[in-house]
Amino acid sequence: MKLRRRLVPAPDSIAGHSARHGRSPWFDMVHLLWSAWVFITPAFAPGGYSARWALLTALSYPLFLFLYVRVLFAPARSAWRYALGMIALCVALLPWYPSGMSYFVFGCVFLHIHGRRPVWVALGQVLLLGVGFVAYAMLLGYPWQAVVWMPLVTLIVGAVVQVEHMRECADAALKLSQDEVRRLAASAERERIGRDLHDLLGHTLSMVALKSDLAARLVARDPEAARREIGEVASGARHALDQVRRAVSGIRAAGLAGELASARLLLETGGVEFDYELGAGCDGAALPPAVESVLALTVREAATNIQRHARASAAMARFAIEGGEAVLLVEDNGRGGAIVPGTGLAGMRERVEGARGRLDIGPGAHGGTRIEVRVPLAANDDPQAAAPRPPGRSGSLRG
Repeated sequence: MKLRRRLVPAPDSIAGHSARHGRSPWFDMVHLLWSAWVFITPAFAPGGYSARWALLTALSYPLFLFLYVRVLFAPARSAWRYALGMIALCVALLPWYPSGMSYFVFGCVFLHIHGRRPVWVALGQVLLLGVGFVAYAMLLGYPWQAVVWMPLVTLIVGAVVQVEHMRECADAALKLSQDEVRRLAASAERERIGRDLHDLLGHTLSMVALKSDLAARLVARDPEAARREIGEVASGARHALDQVRRAVSGIRAAGLAGELASARLLLETGGVEFDYELGAGCDGAALPPAVESVLALTVREAATNIQRHARASAAMARFAIEGGEAVLLVEDNGRGGAIVPGTGLAGMRERVEGARGRLDIGPGAHGGTRIEVRVPLAANDDPQAAAPRPPGRSGSLRG
């Protein structure tokens, strides 16, 4: 039970950082490949693969593995102790065990991996440790040619690992900032929608309530006046319903150019190169609102699908007006695969067909998935008649 608790990464540990970003907490074990030098060094040492080397390896390497795992899983405030333990293990074994130099490099690299001190302080300490190691090794009789490279190697490897860790932390902070911006934008939009609906319905519903009460009082002594009041109530209710429909249509509407720019930000943040092109006169200003909304939401759905499922390295979008039709093409070079009906595909197809358009989804020219949407412009000139039907559900294209 105690061992199991030790294998649960602390929230601020290296393994915990990997787990928060969707990687296995054991992801950084890949760096253990460099410990192959423990088994290669005897090939260049005078003693070679002796019985003493085998015994010391059998005793020290499991301890080194334990210290390495603890560096990955321990809280940031205490991880340095296990890195220092690797350095101490090297110092203790160096008189009889040249392979222990690898333990020293690992210890120096992970000593300041969490960046709790300024970079120049961390690099200065690693340099001092390297110089001290060279002096100690030469005092033990090691030739200077065999150990003089150690300070430089520890500095280079330590700097590379430190910069990589700092970049990952910066990416994580950027993602948190983007999530917070989206949350604040969604909250502001909800408040705006609430205010708009209050402004739209407050007066109308008050009028409906007053005239309904008046009609109830008039129905016995003046039925004709009561019918007029009820007719005005019905007219006001229809007017309110029309206002709500228009408001909801405006909420659903999305600009094509804005969605293409948002798609580029989303995909390039995830490492997918995205290129889009708007043909001459296709800036969206001349498009019927229903057509622009359908195309924009198609771009949004396609970009989300590429980011989540496609495993693509590049994607493109092209928009043009051909023969009285708005034509949108989105294509990626990802893994492609079977398109399962339902979820995001159903919503996308329902929106397109609601605007009297056609949706074709199939394999792309470079693998991946190709989505083509064609929507007639003339059939959607009337925004009320051409308003796309709301989809049942939303989600991804792939099952």
